[in-house]
Amino acid sequence: MPKALKRKSAGWGNKRVIHPYSRKAAQITREAHKQEKKEKMKNEKALRLNLIGEKLQWFQNHLDPKKGGYSKKDACELIERYLNQFSSELEQIELHNSVKDRQGRRHCSWETVIKQTMEREQQQYEGYGLEIPDIVNAGNLKTFREWDFDLKKLPNIKMRKMCANDALPKKRKKKTMTPVDKDLGELQLNDESSDSDEEMTSVAQLSFS
Repeated sequence: MPKALKRKSAGWGNKRVIHPYSRKAAQITREAHKQEKKEKMKNEKALRLNLIGEKLQWFQNHLDPKKGGYSKKDACELIERYLNQFSSELEQIELHNSVKDRQGRRHCSWETVIKQTMEREQQQYEGYGLEIPDIVNAGNLKTFREWDFDLKKLPNIKMRKMCANDALPKKRKKKTMTPVDKDLGELQLNDESSDSDEEMTSVAQLSFS
C-alpha cells in the first residue's frame, strides 16, 4: 500500500506549474501573440481578396457583351454606375431605420462599411484614379471576360486606374490640384512681388524640399 501511494505521488510531481512571471510564461505569451497576429493578417488578406473579387465580379456582370473594347468615356460611365450600386441598399436601410417603434439602428455596421467604401472610392475616382479591370484594352478585356471568379487567378487580370477627367476630351480636362500644388502656387505668387535673390533662393529650397 505505501508503495502504491509513493508511485501516485511521484506522478503528481511530474506536472510542473509554470510561474506567470517566468521566462517560459513570457515565451508562451510571445508565441501566442505571434500566432494571433499571423491569423489576423491571414484573415485581413482573405477579406481584401474577397472585396477585390466582388468588385471585379460586378464589373464583369455589367459588361456589354456587344463591345469588343471600351473607350475611356464608356469606362467612366461604367465606374459611375459601380459607385452608385449601393444607393438602393442604403435607401432600404434608411427605410428600415425610420420605421417607428424600432429600438436602435439595424444594419449599422454594414451601413458604415458601405458609406466608407463609397466615400473612399469616390475620392479616388475624382482624384488620381480608381483601379478597375483594364477594359479599354481589347486583349485585356477578353481575358477579363474569361475569368471564372477564381480568386487565385486575380494576378492574370490587368488593372487600370481611371479618373473622372478621363471622360472629358483632352482640351477640356481639368488639372487635379493637390494641397501641395496650391501651396507652391501661392509661394510663386509671393515671389513675383519681391526682387530679392535671397527670397527666391528660399522659395526654391521650399519647392524641392
